[in-house]
Amino acid sequence: MRSEADIATLIGFFRARRGAARGFRFSDPYDDRSGAPGQAPGPIDQRLGVGDGVQASFQLTRYYGAGEDAQARIITRPVAGTIRVAADGVELTSGWSHAGMGIIAFDEAPAAGVLLTAGFRFDVPVRFAEDRLDINRATFAAGEAPSVPLVEIREWA
Repeated sequence: MRSEADIATLIGFFRARRGAARGFRFSDPYDDRSGAPGQAPGPIDQRLGVGDGVQASFQLTRYYGAGEDAQARIITRPVAGTIRVAADGVELTSGWSHAGMGIIAFDEAPAAGVLLTAGFRFDVPVRFAEDRLDINRATFAAGEAPSVPLVEIREWA
């Protein structure tokens, strides 16, 4: 059950997105960070790549599972101010920047064999799954939206 004001806010947001036509950033409370749920991101949470002395840009990726069975999720919407980067386990406080779309750009290409890792929080690009909302008036001055399905927009940086 939600107040009429909450329902009106939802309807306004839905209409501004033209229903399912336009995407938006969503913070998934169950999956919004590179490490363990509820923990602050650490600089060694996820693998960025291995330096080769040539490549200077690396995509933020969230891995689920381990080894060959791990699922890789490209991260294109890191939360500003949460990215931490390390080279061979040592946090780097300079020498890199977020170039947008989850790309970490190093000022100089990391040397060959250097293991690069990162920690971060992230939002998920989503859209409404349907072009209509299922909203009911529950009581006087209150309503309910029992389900507001969202669909993740898969982006490839």
